[in-house]
Amino acid sequence: MTAATYPARVSPTEAQLEQIRIPPKRSFLWRQHDYPWHLAVWNYHPEVEIHLIRNASGLAFVGDYIGPFEDGNLMILGSNLPHNWMTPNLQGKTIHGRDMVLQFDPDLLLASVGQLPELSYLAPLLDKARRGIELLGPAAKRGREIIEGMGDHSSAQQMPRLLEFLALAAETPDQRCLASQHFIDTLDHSSDHLHRKLGHALAYIQENFLETLNIGEVAEQLGMSESVFSRFFKRRTGNTFTEHILSLRIFTAQKLLAESTVPITEICYQSGFNNISNFNRTFLRRVGMSPSHYRRSAHARDGALRARAG
Repeated sequence: MTAATYPARVSPTEAQLEQIRIPPKRSFLWRQHDYPWHLAVWNYHPEVEIHLIRNASGLAFVGDYIGPFEDGNLMILGSNLPHNWMTPNLQGKTIHGRDMVLQFDPDLLLASVGQLPELSYLAPLLDKARRGIELLGPAAKRGREIIEGMGDHSSAQQMPRLLEFLALAAETPDQRCLASQHFIDTLDHSSDHLHRKLGHALAYIQENFLETLNIGEVAEQLGMSESVFSRFFKRRTGNTFTEHILSLRIFTAQKLLAESTVPITEICYQSGFNNISNFNRTFLRRVGMSPSHYRRSAHARDGALRARAG
């Protein structure tokens, strides 16, 4: 298998406020959509979102979190938490039904807690979801069954399934938080102007991280000096500019190593590194093994999975 350039391009713009229209006489919106899709961008909204990736892999961006996702990735995103799931290397193709999404007004559900004490788990769950929650293991498997099964039922029948899912998320230890608490604290106390600046910076980096990208170039996009932008970025993401770029480049290299037979020297440059010794050293420090060891392990794992499936 050969590899094309990663990643798919996104527009260098600030996080978009998505206007969610919940249908009349409904308390939540359930939908499924393909990818690419006009709303599948770096965005945020006051509604809480449950997001299932059904049939793709790529990079997830949740606040200041960057990490890989695979089939079955299931997350809960709190109010106004910026997010995006990017599947690279599509070469003009469409992934049908990639995303299954459920969105609801948290205040509407929380208003029910006083009348229904059985829903007392909602407040701590939704507070935790402000950082983004990823369900793991058996909880993700059961959560996927609940969310996918909702499409076969009427809105009245979907509501108890939503509550079942939220109860599962509140009770299971099979989960992890994504965005840092520092990011959330900063987000809560940032003006809309600073929030937009951070979104612009993250989106611009997403667009250009495979190029020779320096901090001065991004600072100029925001109308800041390098020193001011450096402090601004670290304070609001918890990461330095350099570490943020390296996270994106190392993930790109991991995908190419696992999914292709392209020579490692070539992958070094396709991932945005400018020399092989720096690439090998950085990869070992970040991943815990050399690129060649990682490739052998990934290919052996894929071969074992195919053998079991066959």
